[in-house]
Amino acid sequence: MPIRPARRITDTSPKNFGMFAKAIGMEGDLIHLELGMPAEDTPQHIKDATIAALQAGHVHYSDLQGIPELRSAIADKLRRQNGMDITADEVIVTNGLTQASFAAFMAFLDAGDECLLLAPYYPQHIGKAELAGAKVTIAPLDAANNFSINRALIEPLITPATRAIALINPCNPTGRVYTRDELQILADIAQEHDLLVLSDEVYEEITYDGASHISIASLPGMKERTITMCAFTKSHAMDGWRLGYIAADASLIGPCMKITSNEVTHVNTFVQHGALAALTGDPAILASMIERDRARRDLVVSRLNQMPAVSCAPVEGTIYAFPDISATGLTSQDCADRLLNETGVVVEAGSFYGAAGEGHLRVCFGCAELPVLEEAMNRMQRFFNAL
Repeated sequence: MPIRPARRITDTSPKNFGMFAKAIGMEGDLIHLELGMPAEDTPQHIKDATIAALQAGHVHYSDLQGIPELRSAIADKLRRQNGMDITADEVIVTNGLTQASFAAFMAFLDAGDECLLLAPYYPQHIGKAELAGAKVTIAPLDAANNFSINRALIEPLITPATRAIALINPCNPTGRVYTRDELQILADIAQEHDLLVLSDEVYEEITYDGASHISIASLPGMKERTITMCAFTKSHAMDGWRLGYIAADASLIGPCMKITSNEVTHVNTFVQHGALAALTGDPAILASMIERDRARRDLVVSRLNQMPAVSCAPVEGTIYAFPDISATGLTSQDCADRLLNETGVVVEAGSFYGAAGEGHLRVCFGCAELPVLEEAMNRMQRFFNAL
């Protein structure tokens, strides 16, 4: 008889790659705006530091939590920039934010637990919670209220089994950067119901027009109940490097370490020196990359708002626009499919991020240079003009 996979594989949601899976292998001149892959190259000083570390012989086993100098630099940055009371011993270097979140879900969710996701949500979080044996509950935020954190939409869904809330700030896919007042609502809920907050902050550096990213762990009473997860993926164009980190109270680090050390032992030694260079290098390099993302955002949001039956709210952070196309009468998926087949522009359906995203598209402006984005917008303009 055939070998049976574990029930954690067969009884959980299948991995879904959305429009990327539909577009792969298609012929023609496609413009890919569905993946959150930075258009920028990794800055040269990061590459140079990594090459130097490799040549210097940093090729062997190292600290299971991450090399001490990198963890110290991360802790310094979190204290200075994020207002978090963190030491180097309260940091784990991970293989991107993906491993960081997997470790957090696996370390703190049991079979029968419930994890609350704010929708529109990041689909990967569902798979991780389910692999841990937990049930996912969706709290749909209101598009008419700019997908704001609203206690009345979240608290009624909490049950005695609810153990954690997953937060994405700045938010993929909506482009929101939550205010201190919104985060305080979530902090109050977490403290009153004794919940853990799993805070995905991969886009923390990429904000616009004075929007201020705030780490929820910096709010009073939240350090001991928050696992903050960050990465160099988007901010420093290091998506292929797979480098991120967990920062949390010492009481939460031990359980996460049990997962990461069993899963991968530790992150590649010499690439951690590249991450150190990313943190300690000239801040003007990062600022210039974000400024180029700002120009991409300005182009895409402006053009989307010129298209019939399309409206796009201001993007406060991330590399995504989340235009509302409900006035076209098309569903999100129908619209995304037609754009792919009729124009060759690949964007993601808003419904990919849950029912709260229906009526929207997610358009990644951070993954292409301005001339490519201009061509994509021209094609989309013709499509919406013809509806």
